[in-house]
Amino acid sequence: MTTTTALPHRPLPAQGHLARLRNLAERATPHSLLALANRFAIAGIFWMSARTKVDGWFHITDSTYLLFREEYRLPVIPPEWAAQMATVSEHLFAVLLVLGLFTRFSALALLGMTLVIQTFVYPDAWPTHLSWAALMLYLVGRGGGVLSLDRLLFKR
Repeated sequence: MTTTTALPHRPLPAQGHLARLRNLAERATPHSLLALANRFAIAGIFWMSARTKVDGWFHITDSTYLLFREEYRLPVIPPEWAAQMATVSEHLFAVLLVLGLFTRFSALALLGMTLVIQTFVYPDAWPTHLSWAALMLYLVGRGGGVLSLDRLLFKR
């Protein structure tokens, strides 16, 4: 009876290349870079939306109130309140995301706004809202990263 010793596992050449590519991709996309990109992407979307609702520095336009009265028609909340709340929220949370300050809370607030928009305003826009939600869920779950005021102030 002959015994054989097991040969050490040697990855196939393609597996070695794939492993190296995976490691390179992981090193090239650290959490802080992903968080920064997500923060700026979401902030840009909501900032641009906010700026369409105002004239000058921060005067909510009549057309914004009309939009909330005639097109958006949110249940429960009067359109004037909804217009003001949405305009302030889009500005405030976009700035906080850019700064990386209260990142999880800001992303969660904008995620809530996105859910309201999806549910009550534009239910057919789910592909767009889902892409926003994915970015915000990452921020809620992982935070703002090293390049944020959260890290500087709260040492997290």
